[in-house]
Amino acid sequence: MEFKLDRNAFRAGQAKDQVNYGMEYRGKSTSELIEIAMFLNSIAYGFDPQNPPRMDKTVFSVRKQADK
Repeated sequence: MEFKLDRNAFRAGQAKDQVNYGMEYRGKSTSELIEIAMFLNSIAYGFDPQNPPRMDKTVFSVRKQADK
């Protein structure tokens, strides 16, 4: 799916003035919403959405819980 970011679509204002805010996303499947979120993350963090960076798994550790 190809997305285009319309940087003129949003403007500052009050929530009560935004009548149709987010209505275009209703009815989209979960996979489509995840794909849109991935696209927006790629813009924010500057990576290619088709080749996202790998997660650094050395940051996390697994600890066994002590028996109680």
